[in-house]
Amino acid sequence: MKVNSVVLTLALGCISALATQAALAANVKVTSLGGQEGDFCPQDRALIFEDPNGTRILYDVGRTVAGASDPRLGKIDVILVSHMHGDHLGNAHNKAPNSGSCAQPDVSVSSLPNSNTVDIALAKKAKIVTGSEMPPFFANRLKANGGDPKDSILSRFGGSVKLGGVVIATVPAFHSNGLDPDYIGGELGKSMQEAGIAGYVGEATGYVLTFSNGLVVYLSGDTGITAEQDTVVHGYYRAKLAVMNMGDGFTTGPKEAAYVINDLVRPNEVIASHANEVGTVGGKLRPGSKTEAFVKAVKVPVRVPLSGKTMEFSSEGQCVAGC
Repeated sequence: MKVNSVVLTLALGCISALATQAALAANVKVTSLGGQEGDFCPQDRALIFEDPNGTRILYDVGRTVAGASDPRLGKIDVILVSHMHGDHLGNAHNKAPNSGSCAQPDVSVSSLPNSNTVDIALAKKAKIVTGSEMPPFFANRLKANGGDPKDSILSRFGGSVKLGGVVIATVPAFHSNGLDPDYIGGELGKSMQEAGIAGYVGEATGYVLTFSNGLVVYLSGDTGITAEQDTVVHGYYRAKLAVMNMGDGFTTGPKEAAYVINDLVRPNEVIASHANEVGTVGGKLRPGSKTEAFVKAVKVPVRVPLSGKTMEFSSEGQCVAGC
């Protein structure tokens, strides 16, 4: 009996080791839901991250996801919102996938007062994870539309939550974060518009995601250069892949964003984001663009998120398919 017990223990140990090895060998899939198939356009924000275990996370819905019925969405388990500006929260959205042009998308469908984010969360029964003081807004919107307010989940800086096997933490992002009075409505919203003020929802955030295969991803949100990109994102979380805003004016420009990647976060690869320009034409970098300048300035491989294209990343943040 003792011999059989030892054999059984060894067998279970081997099975467990093989399962762990298989999980670590699996890849995280990243798909852009942009304005025009095969290109990187001014309004593109939305990315879907799919964990090897099937958990699907939608990051910064924005305006290019054509509402909850967009066929590109599929199953969505979690939605992340970096901050409450319309191009991230979704005050309007595309009439249909690929409507309009890259430079001038048709975002004629209003998502007020709920937002594209809330509408998708309700339809997909997805959790909304945010930091700062943003969760109460989403909880109230979900409740007002027959959803569960508990599906609005807080992950404040310094802690984390685990959903579907993915650990979600928020990190600082230096950017404005007012809630447009159009989301508030009524006499209060009207008075706020007349006064030229926005609702207080706390600071903007970035995210660090740790997937079941061990991959750690930094999502910058809209931010300038911060010390935490070195001390927290690199020093503590050791992010291997970054999604970096580089559109200039409203956020970091290509030179500043390149400094963040080269000297602060130091990932193995980076996905460009928030270009605020036509970044590609026919899937190729547009000469003289900020996107091109960013690609040239960064020392690690830069992946340009072409809409509809799925890239796969290893646990070390290296693109191994769809690159």
